[in-house]
Amino acid sequence: MPIDASTTASAILPLVGGPANVTSVTHCMTRLRLTLADPGRVDDAALRALPGVLGLVRSDDTCQVVLGPGVVTRVTAEFERLVATAPPVGAARGGPTKAVLRRLAGVFVPLIPALIGCGILAGLNGLLVNAGLLPGLTPALAAVAAAFMALIAVFVGHNTAKEFGGTPVLGGAVAAIVVYPGVAKVTAFGVTLSPGQGGVLGALAAALLATWVEKTCRGRVPDALDVLLTPAVTVLVAGLGTLYGIMWAAGAVSSAIGAAANWLLATTGAFAGLVLGGLFLPLVMLGLHQALIPIHTTLIDQQGYTVLLPVLAMAGAGQVGAAVAVYVRLRHDAPLGASLRTTIRSALPAGLLGVCEPLIYGVSLPLGRPFLTACAGGAAGGAFVGFFAMLGDRVGATAIGPSGWALFPLLSGNRGLATTTAIYAGGLATSYAIGFAATYAFGGVRAAVAARGVPAAGSGRAAAARTASGS
Repeated sequence: MPIDASTTASAILPLVGGPANVTSVTHCMTRLRLTLADPGRVDDAALRALPGVLGLVRSDDTCQVVLGPGVVTRVTAEFERLVATAPPVGAARGGPTKAVLRRLAGVFVPLIPALIGCGILAGLNGLLVNAGLLPGLTPALAAVAAAFMALIAVFVGHNTAKEFGGTPVLGGAVAAIVVYPGVAKVTAFGVTLSPGQGGVLGALAAALLATWVEKTCRGRVPDALDVLLTPAVTVLVAGLGTLYGIMWAAGAVSSAIGAAANWLLATTGAFAGLVLGGLFLPLVMLGLHQALIPIHTTLIDQQGYTVLLPVLAMAGAGQVGAAVAVYVRLRHDAPLGASLRTTIRSALPAGLLGVCEPLIYGVSLPLGRPFLTACAGGAAGGAFVGFFAMLGDRVGATAIGPSGWALFPLLSGNRGLATTTAIYAGGLATSYAIGFAATYAFGGVRAAVAARGVPAAGSGRAAAARTASGS
């Protein structure tokens, strides 16, 4: 039965302390992400038991409610509507690293839908061009697909200023300098600048500088002149700082990131792939994978695709293989495994498309050892893709967000689409196979299910999520 977004949002709100306790609301592809004034007011047990809630991740002042793809977008919209009339309470707390990750997510996560849409259109346009089809349409399709990436710096600047308390349009205005063609007439440190130099990192830094300048001006400029002087000073000071410092420095950092990613896979590809593919599920479980978004975006902006995402996508495939093994292992254990098998059937389609949280919180993590064997599957697939990178066959993705089978339309590389697709498919197959075999042989599935007890009928997901969190 489809989840009613309004009912779910209304049920979640009082369990996180009410509207006055919510200081910010956002979401990623599967999670409602809340920053709370008083995290102690969250009723963890009741929240995990709600129908439609697949899991819960708590970290300092942040509460992440796992709802699944599609559902989370509708629930977030309803949740924001419910808290819209309540004034923000308190300030964000927590360690500096987690605060930075939360801020980065706030800047880049809203860009993912456009990255996905434009990436798919770019892939479609490439297929049409290679096949010589619809030559009258492909130039227009190319323009539609490429326009967002050409101006992504403006959107990054807008979101950065909004996230850090500045005026969004001023952040966007200063960040627009990074991609303005006229910068080609400017020389900094003896080097002529080029449009786009510094990419999204330059836009991020430019908007941060603009926000700092704006906040410095506020309160120091007379009220009567504030509307004139503050925007002008903000754009002038931050703009000159962007031209004569940020673009040069961010350009060097962006180039280093691209060179480092290429070197890592070209020289240590199999080992790097094994480590990245094996550790990505724990990062997803903790919500720390958002920290990689700026790196992916930088690589896409710089090279046209990110070589890291296809490697990391193998983690989700290992999770799928492990879940199938659990399903097979429990086929003769009704009613002991009936509820868990129901959870797997409902979560598996999302897992095949690369959304692995439902399987993490509903299946492998509650059972313990299958989570480790799922990581082993991801490591094997990552090593497979990394091995071919060592041979010179780079596999990349033109957008971030999708994974699993959903990544096929976004694949790109340096050896042609057929080779790129074959390597990625081989990596998925390897992850599926190793995740399944390792879990079937060493997962201890029946013993783990028996030790956890029989979930209540019809509540497999919620019970699994409760177990995952130790409640």
